[in-house]
Amino acid sequence: MRFLKEFQAFAMRGNVIDLAVAVVMGAAFNKIVGSLVDGIVMPFIGLLIGGVNIADKSLTIGQAVIKWGMFLQSIIDFALIAFSIFMVIKAMNTLRLKKDMTASAKPSDEVLLLGEIRDLLKSRPMTADSQ
Repeated sequence: MRFLKEFQAFAMRGNVIDLAVAVVMGAAFNKIVGSLVDGIVMPFIGLLIGGVNIADKSLTIGQAVIKWGMFLQSIIDFALIAFSIFMVIKAMNTLRLKKDMTASAKPSDEVLLLGEIRDLLKSRPMTADSQ
């Protein structure tokens, strides 16, 4: 029974749920980018080099078939996914930086309190005891 409670506490933590959502979204994003590469990018590249379907290109050496076209398509998939993730993270960091700048523009309560104390000490006349 204790094992199940520990597992439930682990599974319901925010980080685990966030990770699960990220994996599902990543899989869906991978499908979108795969579709983009398969349906738009690779045919366009094939058109530029004379109507050739690069994904079907291979090299046969003896009985070994080296599918270099499929490998090239996977590299393009990876590059587009990496670039897309980079752009999303860059946008998030820009938004976070803007938020931090607006939050830091307003002094904290502690800074305001210290300013009031400083002003009170400045307005207080100096006596022989305080020197």
